[in-house]
Amino acid sequence: MGYFIIGIFLLLMVIIVRNVRVVQQARAYVIERLGAYSTTWGVGLHLKLPFIERVAKIVSLKEQVADFPPQPVITKDNVTMQIDTVVYFQITDPKLYTYGIEQPMVAIENLSATTLRNIIGDLELDQCLTSRDVINTKMRAILDEATDPWGIKVNRVELKNILPPKEIQNAMEKQMKAERERREAILRAEGEKRAAILEAEGEKESAILRADAKKQQQILEAQGQAEAILTVQRATADGIKLLNEAAPSAAVIQLRSLEAFAAAADGKATKIIIPSEIQGLAGLANGVIESVKEPSKE
Repeated sequence: MGYFIIGIFLLLMVIIVRNVRVVQQARAYVIERLGAYSTTWGVGLHLKLPFIERVAKIVSLKEQVADFPPQPVITKDNVTMQIDTVVYFQITDPKLYTYGIEQPMVAIENLSATTLRNIIGDLELDQCLTSRDVINTKMRAILDEATDPWGIKVNRVELKNILPPKEIQNAMEKQMKAERERREAILRAEGEKRAAILEAEGEKESAILRADAKKQQQILEAQGQAEAILTVQRATADGIKLLNEAAPSAAVIQLRSLEAFAAAADGKATKIIIPSEIQGLAGLANGVIESVKEPSKE
């Protein structure tokens, strides 16, 4: 009898231990009671009723990444491309995620493929290659709205690779090469133009500097000549002033005039106008000379 009681006690202990659950961080347990949804366990220690309750699903509440294989899509200008998408989602309602849809990941994959085809079908090839942000935003909005009844929130959608056909890739590479060569030619022409402009500007500045230097030289020469003339004039004025202060007699003035006339007559002039004063002085000089010569004859 004692062994039977011990056996029952051990069995109860095993049942209790097996029905104790510890829910980890960022996880949720969906509990069913007699086949119907009962509750959702959060983080902590929980006890499940044996044979009545069961853990229907363990749900991760972390943000998850779904990388789907490339999907063939056709653009508005009838170009077939291969595009693979990456979806970042998070489970916000474990109950809806468990009971809302069967195989939710397959549903998200198919939904993303059909949404991508609808969006790409309204765009041309060039728009598809340059409008990734627009495509990502549209896909995220559509997927988030469609998956909301499933307890899933789509945070981001990214187009990982866009692969056009091989002939389109070759044509794009040739176009890019031609564009690079065109840019190189433009840059080279702009460089040559800039060099010619700089050279012309250098010559212009050099000519301006030479003209300015010549101008300054002429100004300095003119200033030197003006200073020399001014000095001569000042010396002449000083001489006249001194002469006036000395109060010379008429005979001295006439004699100085005669000396000046002699200096003027020494030149190559063909016509000389003799003032009357000098003529009188010349006559006076001749009279003096005659009076000097007459005694010598005696």
